[in-house]
Amino acid sequence: MKKLWIVLTLFVMLTLACNAATSTITPSTPPTTDSVTEESSSSLTEIQLPAGYGVKGSWFELYFTNPTSPLASQKTGGPDGPLVGAIDAAKLSVDVAIYSLSLNSVRDALLRAHDRGVQVRMVMESDNLGRSDPQILKDSGIPILGDRREGLMHDKFVVIDNSEVWMGSMNFTDTGAYEDNNEILRIRSVKLAEDYTREFEEMFIDDKFGPDVVPETPNPRVTIDGTPIDAYFSPDDGVQASFLDLIDNAEESIYFMAFSFTSDELGNAVRARAEEGVEVKGVMEDEQVNSNVGTEFDPFQQAGLAVLRDGNEGQMHHKVMIIDESIVVVGSYNFTNSAETRNDENLLVIYNSEIAAQFLEEFQRVYAQAQ
Repeated sequence: MKKLWIVLTLFVMLTLACNAATSTITPSTPPTTDSVTEESSSSLTEIQLPAGYGVKGSWFELYFTNPTSPLASQKTGGPDGPLVGAIDAAKLSVDVAIYSLSLNSVRDALLRAHDRGVQVRMVMESDNLGRSDPQILKDSGIPILGDRREGLMHDKFVVIDNSEVWMGSMNFTDTGAYEDNNEILRIRSVKLAEDYTREFEEMFIDDKFGPDVVPETPNPRVTIDGTPIDAYFSPDDGVQASFLDLIDNAEESIYFMAFSFTSDELGNAVRARAEEGVEVKGVMEDEQVNSNVGTEFDPFQQAGLAVLRDGNEGQMHHKVMIIDESIVVVGSYNFTNSAETRNDENLLVIYNSEIAAQFLEEFQRVYAQAQ
């Protein structure tokens, strides 16, 4: 009996020891995280684009042109396709602010929207209003207002159904979509759409362009699924001051793609960060470097920075800066005094490292072709 008791006691002790060991090595459930990067990384999906690059998340789609694609010469399969699809899906309204329009695909989508009763309104740069496609739209009954002034109506954005915004550097032209380096970004956000609609109606309804407008952005900062986005419109919002703050606070890296870079203030700020050890790389449009008075290319070269001329036969038309691989500055805003003081422009600052990584991939493609 005593031996049986001893055996039972040893059995119980061994069982408890095994349970303790099992509980020690079993991994615990990781704590719930609100990390934007982790959420975006798990939800990003590549969008197959025959003549471009695309990726989508839960609230955005991002497209880049690919002038090296064999299909680019056929003017098909580019970023205009998804934009056309969105216009075709519009139910209530399509507001377009565009510097130039010659893409038949976009023109025809706007005509289809108008024909099915969707409200279509447009503002354009007057110098480009006399071309055939805008005239076809006007003749069909779509109202288009030109800016009628010396400064440029340089925006490139679309607001659809007061719930999503398409914006970026891409003009709605054959060259913009298939020959030039450009991006176009689709963001689903009612609040951001409200910002862009307010800007659009300042021009279309109030007939105020350039320096005539006043800052009235209803939602200067919008947060979408944990990603803060700052919206700026020029000349209303004094973009340069905020831009300089971003550059001045760069800690590790500044990468930029600039169609035109003539702003001494922005150039000086970039060089000052480089002197403090921040890595700086850039690509600038070759033709603009040759033609711009006061280009920042030469001071960058004199400072020994890795800033190159682009190698695309078309235009390197981006206006993008990537800061610390976590912040993206993107829009129609060239890095110039005209963009700051005269032209109608829009710009977003997006605080999201996963989106920044996509822009960094585009930077690397453009930089690899540069000279």
